[in-house]
Amino acid sequence: MMQVTFLGTSAAVPTVDRNVSALMLQREGELLLFDCGEGTQRQMMRYTAGFAVEDVFITHYHADHTLGIPGLLRTMGLQGRTAPVRLHGPRGAQRHLGALVALGMERPKFPVEIVELRAGDVLPRGEYDLVVGEANHKGDCLAYAIAERDRLGRFDPERARALGIPEGPMWGKIHTGESVTLGDGRVVAPTELVGAPRPGRRLVYSGDTTVCAGVAELARGADLLIHEATFGADERERAAETGHSTAAGAATVARDAGVKRLVLTHISARYTREAPELVAEAREIFAGTEVARDGMVVDVPFS
Repeated sequence: MMQVTFLGTSAAVPTVDRNVSALMLQREGELLLFDCGEGTQRQMMRYTAGFAVEDVFITHYHADHTLGIPGLLRTMGLQGRTAPVRLHGPRGAQRHLGALVALGMERPKFPVEIVELRAGDVLPRGEYDLVVGEANHKGDCLAYAIAERDRLGRFDPERARALGIPEGPMWGKIHTGESVTLGDGRVVAPTELVGAPRPGRRLVYSGDTTVCAGVAELARGADLLIHEATFGADERERAAETGHSTAAGAATVARDAGVKRLVLTHISARYTREAPELVAEAREIFAGTEVARDGMVVDVPFS
């Protein structure tokens, strides 16, 4: 399972309906938190996202993406946590994230590691890579992709039985690419029973950014692109001045990158909860567009 829970979908100012930036990714039981605006811990409780997070990935150091870290660490400590937490961020991580960890009188009673990332970094994580891309906002700013590796092709059990291959270890060897020799001397190659490798899933989160080549390249062929859309096209000049994107800009990235689905987030407080004008603007360019809402859950299925 790969599932995203939107914990905060507002831009810099929270609203009655939207908290500031944070989203939780659950993948095969693992939880990854991306950005951690003020109040994220309450959103995690409200939307039952869970607290078993070991890695927090920060796109940039603006307060609406980071101020939730001290409270989150404090709550984890009160819950009796002993497992470490890793905080990842762009250049300056030790200074910016270190200050947030040290905020207040209490100190975490569990290890907190701070990891500095740069665009182009690839973090191997078992069945997938966490790929770091470059976004274009004020100061150092990163975007992230979860890129699963190809899965094994489909194994044909009916044909295996027809060939007289006993169910058990031999099936496993063939499925993982080994030829096997049967009792009568026949050699069965994997190509006889296993289909072509199947692509894994790819999810991309832009963070705050203008429309830029770094995010577009990271998003190429993605199953889900989560891209900021702070403004509508009528505010395109303001978007450019403040380092943000319009809904049309995000949709253009999705269309040109060949993504399957686009979800808009980081919505300015001037728009309503449903932001119909942003959705309409984006869908004129890319039909598979939705606008995120706090508490919204999006599944990312296999192709």
